Amino acid sequence: MRGASPVRAQRSMTNVIRRDDTAHCRPHRSDGNLEGMMNDAVIEVEELRRTYAGGFTAVDGVSFSVARGELFALLGTNGAGKTSTLEMLEGLARPSGGTVRVFGHDPYTKRTAVRPRMGMMLQEGGFPSDLTVAETVGMCAGCTSGARPTPEALDLVGLTKRSGVRVKQLSGGEKRRLDLALALLGRPEVLFLDEPTTGLDAEGRRDTWELIRELRDGGTTVLLTTHYLEEAETLADRLAIMHQGRIDVTGTPAEVTATRPARIRFVLPQNVPAGRLPLSLRAAANGQAVEIRTQRLQRDLSELLRWAEDSGVELGALDARSASLEEAFLDIAARTAETAGAAGAAGAGAAGTVETAGTVDAR
Repeated sequence: MRGASPVRAQRSMTNVIRRDDTAHCRPHRSDGNLEGMMNDAVIEVEELRRTYAGGFTAVDGVSFSVARGELFALLGTNGAGKTSTLEMLEGLARPSGGTVRVFGHDPYTKRTAVRPRMGMMLQEGGFPSDLTVAETVGMCAGCTSGARPTPEALDLVGLTKRSGVRVKQLSGGEKRRLDLALALLGRPEVLFLDEPTTGLDAEGRRDTWELIRELRDGGTTVLLTTHYLEEAETLADRLAIMHQGRIDVTGTPAEVTATRPARIRFVLPQNVPAGRLPLSLRAAANGQAVEIRTQRLQRDLSELLRWAEDSGVELGALDARSASLEEAFLDIAARTAETAGAAGAAGAGAAGTVETAGTVDAR
C-alpha cells in the first residue's frame, strides 16, 4: 500500500462532493431492463493508461463506458489496477495516456463541471477520530450544497443508533458505513464506490447491496470496484474483469459466463466403463467420475440422459450447470499468468538475468 500520496490526501478531502440538487433530474429505471434506460454514456473511457514513477504500468489501455442509471462493476483481484482506474475517473489523477469523460467532461481538467455531481466512497476514509459519528456527518454536510439531513444520512446506512459514538470506537464495518453515508450526502448523480463492502459482516453486506440497488433504481449511475465475485454477479447490470492492468472481457454477468463452457458431472456404476459413453460427448474420466465441459449444455445433457435411459445406466451425483463468474474469472487469471510466464521465460533466456521489481501498490 502506498503512503500518504497527494492523490490519497486529495481523495480524503473530497470524499464528500458538493452538488446543486436542482441541476438535473434522474430518470427512473425499469427493473432488470437495460433497454429502458437512457442510453447516453455518463462515463466514457478510451485506451486509459496510468504509469507510475519507475515505469510500472498499473492501468494498461483500458476502455469501457457506463450508461446513465447503470450499475457497472469493475471486478479484479487486489493489485489489478481498479483503484488506479477509479482515481482517474474521479479526476484525482492525470492519465498517462488515453481519455476519460464524465458527463462529457475531462474530470481532471474540468473539475468544477463534474465534481458537484459526483459522490465518492474511498477504500479508506480519513475521519477525525475524536468526533462522534453525527458530528462527522454534520461537519461534512456543512460544506455540501443541498446535503441530506444528518439523521437521514445515518438512517440510510444503519448508523442511527451509533450517532453519538466517537469514530475511533467504531468497528471496521461501521467505518465503511460512515464512508458510504458521506458519499451519499450530496445526492450524487454518479457514485464511485471503491470496495464498498470490505470489512462488513454478511448482514451488513446484504444491507449495503440493497441500498446500492435502491440508488441505482432511483436513477443514480454507480461504478463500483470489488474483488467479491458474488457482489459483482448480484449487483451489476454489466461488469468488466480486470487483471494486471487490463480488461479481458466486458458484458452482463450472463454474457461473461456464456463465453465459458458449461459443466456436466456424474459418477458411473463400477461395472460401466467411461468408454461406453457416446464419443460426441467428449467426456473426461477419472475412474468412474466423469466430467463433460461443453458449450451445448442442453443438447449434451439430453444426449447423456437418453444414453443412460437406453443403456439402463443410473448416473450418480449428476450435476449440470452453466459456468459461474468465478470460473470465468479464474480462467482469465490463469491464461494471463501463462502468457506472462512465457514472456518472462523468454526475456530471462535472452538477457540471462531476472530483475525483481520493488513492491508497488497497483490497486
